[in-house]
Amino acid sequence: MGDRKKLEKLIIRSFTDRQFQNERTDLKFVAPINPETFTKNFKVSVDQQQGHGNEGTEIRYRSTAPEEFRLEFILDGTRTMEGYSGKTSDYITKPVTKQLQDFLDCAYYVDGGIHRPNFLIVMWGSDVKFRCVLANVDINYTLFEPDGSPLRVKINATFLHHKSREEILAESKLTSPDLTHYRKVTQGDRLDNMTYNIYNDPGFLSEVGAYNGLTTVRRLKPGVQLSFPPLIKLSSNG
Repeated sequence: MGDRKKLEKLIIRSFTDRQFQNERTDLKFVAPINPETFTKNFKVSVDQQQGHGNEGTEIRYRSTAPEEFRLEFILDGTRTMEGYSGKTSDYITKPVTKQLQDFLDCAYYVDGGIHRPNFLIVMWGSDVKFRCVLANVDINYTLFEPDGSPLRVKINATFLHHKSREEILAESKLTSPDLTHYRKVTQGDRLDNMTYNIYNDPGFLSEVGAYNGLTTVRRLKPGVQLSFPPLIKLSSNG
């Protein structure tokens, strides 16, 4: 008989910084019972435009949405389900409401030091290591004591892949990396629209304004020529 593989528990680690350097080890959550499945979702946002009288539809790429990672797992307070042993043996003595509190403290509640929920790494064995933030969580109470106290909870959580702005700028290839784009402002032009047309993302509005030395990004003077540099250069001057 071959060697039996070690059972790896699903772990959620919590960090206070978007670079994943400062870990809150006191908030680490270890799932007592591993999920039976997990789901990854990839989504591309497009515009579908159909010309008048034409049968075909032109599909234009808008953006790629963050990757989604969905988990379903169970927290149990009956002390009868397998999995409540080893690293999670302390959960045997914890009511299911306290187990749920541990998960929410790790992934959901706002950290007073950073004024937002923490950044997370979801880990499961050698194949899953997902840097993310919690997007939403559904909590389904499925079993109860005679007095109404919950005994079992099913958690359905969705996490969104997280990248820092620096990573996005470094990886983005949406514009020619060796070219700077120039645009002359005409009446009615808006910087957010111009930024979107160049980078496919209006989120670089303030960086473009600063790069061009603008005192305001709300009103543009017609006739002024603006520079839209490569994203890497834009980042280095931000």
